[in-house]
Amino acid sequence: MTHLNRWKTGTAALMAMAMTTGAIAPMFVSAPASAQSIFRGQTQTQTGTGRVSIPAGVRLPVTFDKEKIVVTPDETTPIKLRIARNIVDRAGNVLIPEGTQIEGQLQPITRNGTKGTYFVAQDIVLPNGERQSINATSGVVTKKETISKGGKTDKILQDAAIGAGASSVIALITGDRKIQAIEPILGAGAGAAASVLLRRKNVEVIVVEPQRGDLDLTLRSNLLVYRGY
Repeated sequence: MTHLNRWKTGTAALMAMAMTTGAIAPMFVSAPASAQSIFRGQTQTQTGTGRVSIPAGVRLPVTFDKEKIVVTPDETTPIKLRIARNIVDRAGNVLIPEGTQIEGQLQPITRNGTKGTYFVAQDIVLPNGERQSINATSGVVTKKETISKGGKTDKILQDAAIGAGASSVIALITGDRKIQAIEPILGAGAGAAASVLLRRKNVEVIVVEPQRGDLDLTLRSNLLVYRGY
């Protein structure tokens, strides 16, 4: 009987906790492949304006039109990412639809003496056309490939978007001017470094793979969005 009473007491406590917290603490829910519940125990807050505040620390999956992005370690390159899956709350309401555009740029960064690149988000363009600032960044990508003078670049550049700086560097090192005919994403070219590059036998570029999660974003501050797109 004592054991039964303890079980009842524990069950009642759990039910009370669920009733108290369920309204504001979304849980991870089983969602279709095209959706992702982002909170996983974190708290979402609904404001009086009908908006939902997605809290800092939430991770947003993103995608890009190409399999890879190739940039130099010192290159700053503007790019546009897209949300990879519907972002939903615990009730299945869509907060950020799949395909929502994230604008920002890849920026050089050095960690523990190693050069890399990471994405700094600047704006999110919502389906209703509203544009608002977003404070989010990706992890640091340090994966590098070596481009050699006279070497082949087919494997590295297959299904890749190339920063303008990387495009110029690769063309100069390999002597393959056709590289520059590949549509580069926006950015400054090699510029004054050209004469130095011509004297080198190889150069390193950074290879980013968005489809493998390299550029998935982490919110650095709360993001206000409408519920139920």
